[in-house]
Amino acid sequence: MKKIAIIGAGITGLSTAFYAKKAGHAVTVFDKNAEVGGVMQSHSQNGFIYESGPSTGVASLPEVVELFEDLGIRSKMEEAPSLSGNRFILKSGKLHPIPSDPISGLLTPLFSWKDKFGMPFEPFRPRGTDPNETLTSFVKRRLGESFLNYAVDPFVSGVYAGTPDDMIPRFALPKLYNLERDYGSFIRGSIAKMRQPKTARDKKASKKTFSAKGGLSTLTESLKNSIGTENFVMNSSPIVTPQEGKFSVQVGEKNYGIFDRVIFTAGASHVFEVFPFAKENFADASAVLYAKVAVAAVGFKHWEGLPLNGFGALMPSKEKRNILGILYMSSLFQNRAPQNGALLAVFVGGLRHPEFVSMSDAELKNLIGKEVAEILHLKQFNPDLFEITRHEEAIPQYDLKTPLREKAYRGIEEAFPGILMGGNGIDGIGMAKRIAQGRALAEKI
Repeated sequence: MKKIAIIGAGITGLSTAFYAKKAGHAVTVFDKNAEVGGVMQSHSQNGFIYESGPSTGVASLPEVVELFEDLGIRSKMEEAPSLSGNRFILKSGKLHPIPSDPISGLLTPLFSWKDKFGMPFEPFRPRGTDPNETLTSFVKRRLGESFLNYAVDPFVSGVYAGTPDDMIPRFALPKLYNLERDYGSFIRGSIAKMRQPKTARDKKASKKTFSAKGGLSTLTESLKNSIGTENFVMNSSPIVTPQEGKFSVQVGEKNYGIFDRVIFTAGASHVFEVFPFAKENFADASAVLYAKVAVAAVGFKHWEGLPLNGFGALMPSKEKRNILGILYMSSLFQNRAPQNGALLAVFVGGLRHPEFVSMSDAELKNLIGKEVAEILHLKQFNPDLFEITRHEEAIPQYDLKTPLREKAYRGIEEAFPGILMGGNGIDGIGMAKRIAQGRALAEKI
């Protein structure tokens, strides 16, 4: 048994602590916030259940399902219905479904005829030679400009709140990057991947959108209870000091003793708040650009707009809208809004408009109201629920700073054996990636 200090009580840190304790180690989790879960927080108000941080996850890795199973709450994992496959892109003021088959791909107005007819030639286009090629260049080279503008650009703004001009596929979208690197083509690589046999464990990764019944806090609260509330030190800003091969952890005037391992799972911008001794030689560990995002939970007890028969709608930057996207939360999960009502999650800011996050609630309500009413055909914007949450450090961008950050993280681990570095600064941002990283960090102990 080892004594483990875990920095950060977000989903990564909670997953790490859960699996470390399950393996028989003594864990203490430190976090600056009052509640566990980091940005994952669910709320109930006026008949609505809404999130003030991430709204959904994707079961893209088996570790997601296995975490619910290991917690004994598999029945509380809620997967979105099949209509969640209906995803919409705004073009010329109208929502268009993302094509789901060759015929709809040929007929959609989202893409140009030149790029549609060029698609069969994609397998014959040469591989790229620049490992740090931007996503903009990568997609234009393989698929064409219209696919960049009306498929990839809105996806990047919806997931990363970023822009394809800054994104490096090798770090941000490694699966897509590897299709070209390993197979020379998206199409050829996708076909090869589909033909690969899947184990029973692989099949747990359903790729479906998921949440938890009652909101994602159901998952984080279950993790907290399994880890044990006595093993958390909240409202704390720990400072770690190496001490003869082990580590002392100090919070204010109180010393929490000597730990065999320290596992960092907080944001990259906070590395040197925890490890001040590492700054001189590993300054790039905090080299990170965060997108600012405001999330609005918007609820209507009686919905009178367009039918919300899908996952949601994304806004390409070409359309010059003031929001990034809208998720149809009440269509994805049960009991999120009163019967005949609707719950939306609207995202604002990102690298496109970081200044919007500093607006007052009244200003944001006016801005969001105009956008939602126009896009979803509401005669008037008079919601029964409107709650804004601002995140100054919402999503790290996987740009050219990423390899510098990764190298510094590994350097800290090598220079100070016993420290393990994680968090959303490396290995991806999705919930599945965070859960899988947390489990892997625990296994490294």
